[in-house]
This record gives sequence, C-alpha cells and structure tokens, in this order.
Amino acid sequence: MPEDKKPDNVVFNPETQKYDAALKPYATSVGAPVITTPDTITWKNRSINKINHKVEAKYLELKAEYDKMMQEFEYNKLIFNSKFTFEPIIGEVYHLYKRENEESFLSIIAPEQCNFNPLGSFYLNADQIWEKI
Repeated sequence: MPEDKKPDNVVFNPETQKYDAALKPYATSVGAPVITTPDTITWKNRSINKINHKVEAKYLELKAEYDKMMQEFEYNKLIFNSKFTFEPIIGEVYHLYKRENEESFLSIIAPEQCNFNPLGSFYLNADQIWEKI
C-alpha cells in the first residue's frame, strides 16, 4: 500500500491534506445510520392525480360556461335576425315564431293564444340580452 493512500474508513481530503470527517454534511463512520433516500413516487403520484382532477374540474367549469354563453349568443342572434315592428321593453316576455316560408318573427302573443309555429319564449333582461324561458 502506498504511503499517501489512507484506508477507506479514514476520511482524508488529499486536496487540503486534512482529516475532515467532522465537516462533511453526511455521516462518515462505519457505525453511522444508513443514508436512504425517501420514496417520493407515492407523493408524486398523489400530486399528479390531484392536479389532474383540479385541471379537469376547471376545464369542465369553463366548458359549461362557454356552452352556456354560446347558446345565449345563438338565441340572441336568432331573435335579432327575426322580424318585429316594435321596440321590445326590458323585463317583458316575448315569443318567437316561424312562418311557413321559414322566416321567424317576434310577437307579444303567447303560444296558447294563437296557432303559429312557436320556437320559444324569451325574456329581455336589464343587459338587453335575451334569455330563453
């Protein structure tokens, strides 16, 4: 054995030429506890599962809100493309009908008071947005 080679159980730093076992951030003696790394796979899987559920829930909320908004847009488009010869009043209910020539029109006459082909009843809210009843 060469003179400068120390046994494995001796902690000697050849760069500084000092014994520095006490300065190491880990145990260096044979009787020291075993260094084991924690098993983080379970924690990672739980975290991944949680974030996947959170993202999916948020996506479903946004999709439902988008679908509602698009349906509201389609109703408003349908009504604004229909024929009517009066100015609708906010807070009132109006009824949308379809003529035989496929033209739609808005009326104050309820479906049970006439025999037109009804498409639905709508309420004009304070934001001047038509809501289907």
